[in-house]
Amino acid sequence: MTGSRRRAPVDGGAGRDGRGDEQGSAPAPEGRGKARRVLLLGLSLALLATAGGGWLYLKLGGNLGTFGQEGVSDNRPPDTSAGQNILLLGSDSRTGGNAALGGGDKDAVGRSDTALLLHVYADAQHAVAVSIPRDTLVPIPSCRLPDGSWTEPRERAMFNTAYTVGETAEGNPACTQNTVEQLTGLRVDHTLVIDFKGFSDLTEVVGGVRVCVPKDIYERDLDPKRATRGKRVFARGEQDVSGQRALDYVRIRHGIGDGSDLGRIKRQQAFVGSLMKKIKEDGLTPGKLLPLADAATKSMTVDPGLGSADKLLGFAMGLKDIDLDNTKFLTIPWRYEGNRVAVVEPDAAALWQALRSDRTLDGKNAGGRRDARPAADTSSATTGSVDGTGTTVTVHNGTATGGLAARAATRLTEHGFTVSAYGNAPRQDLAGTVITHGPGEEDGARTAARLFPGARLVEGAGPGIDVTVGTSYAADPDAGPQAAPSPQPTGVPAEVADGARSADDDLCDDLSYG
Repeated sequence: MTGSRRRAPVDGGAGRDGRGDEQGSAPAPEGRGKARRVLLLGLSLALLATAGGGWLYLKLGGNLGTFGQEGVSDNRPPDTSAGQNILLLGSDSRTGGNAALGGGDKDAVGRSDTALLLHVYADAQHAVAVSIPRDTLVPIPSCRLPDGSWTEPRERAMFNTAYTVGETAEGNPACTQNTVEQLTGLRVDHTLVIDFKGFSDLTEVVGGVRVCVPKDIYERDLDPKRATRGKRVFARGEQDVSGQRALDYVRIRHGIGDGSDLGRIKRQQAFVGSLMKKIKEDGLTPGKLLPLADAATKSMTVDPGLGSADKLLGFAMGLKDIDLDNTKFLTIPWRYEGNRVAVVEPDAAALWQALRSDRTLDGKNAGGRRDARPAADTSSATTGSVDGTGTTVTVHNGTATGGLAARAATRLTEHGFTVSAYGNAPRQDLAGTVITHGPGEEDGARTAARLFPGARLVEGAGPGIDVTVGTSYAADPDAGPQAAPSPQPTGVPAEVADGARSADDDLCDDLSYG
């Protein structure tokens, strides 16, 4: 079963997954707790969407930092979702003024105890943000070290250790991205890393964020090592917080709930929703947009795909119409395993499947943008004239039928395509073949689609062409034994959906596990 969902009252106070498909020549692949509130910047960035002029682009472009893409795995899930997936990481780096806020050694290893996977549906009107607790036991794939070598995969490790691979001050966001992709089977379109100095600045720029404190909070609740209770730092009830007080609020652990890391996740989700609501209510006039965007981007590191002001604002423009009521927050289905957290299956698999299919938590179809579309001229009678010379593709098996990736790769090479790698896709229930291509690569993808009747084309955010075959290909006489199509996905289990909150829910409602 999943974790407790009791409400806190306001009271008196991929190719490595072990299935049977052959693998091709794919390339080799406690300062705790203080960082988690910094993820809030990433969601607030989604609201920085207005018609920004050149002055804004220039200002933001000078602020942004990017992390290297060379650590991102080549063995990634296919881009089969019509929506977008954004990984938000909170960094507790002590550089750049962060030590003054969070304490600790400015030369310490960079850590990330906060991770939130935001899925923006294809209709650009719905979003789901899934928190992944830092102590969740997950497989961590091979990750790149600073010297260019790659680590050995680990079967069961705490999720937040992925960020510390290499033990550098800046951390390893690429390793965390690889881990999330392997865990969820979702392709991460963008990764944003935010430090808590930027979070502090942002809460001050917006004039404070409205929060609810279920009970009086004292100094010892913030620092359990204190011998005495100390002074009261938060009074029970609703109030506005900013700067250091905002940092203190979202890191409170021992004064509210069960005192665990998980105990504060719901409160942080409520904080994000309140921050988004405040920004929307204030309006995004040019006078307010610049200081808001400036505060956010000064302490943000992004993947190269968002590494310029025009790309970042273009991304934000696509998120501005999401309604607060349609913005849901939940935690990956979980249970305690000793003092660690285990993922609950099949609940988690149902959640990831719903997001891949652009289904809301209650099973509604929220597809509407970047929709997969039938490829032209997919009759099998035309395959003899297909010439893929000069086109490189990767191939993945999206079914539980072994050997389909190798057979599809053979079919492609017989028609002149170069297959750089093949293997199993993270998901095993793909009904039809999906061909994902990067911008400007549609012609090559359409040519490949002529070899796979009924294939759909999907434009992805990154370069390359990937062919992921489904059960329709398994039923092709030239491809192997027939397989029954998988049922179409609906929603997620009721227990998971019921644990979600909206960005406009009551501030004092459901603030903690335990």
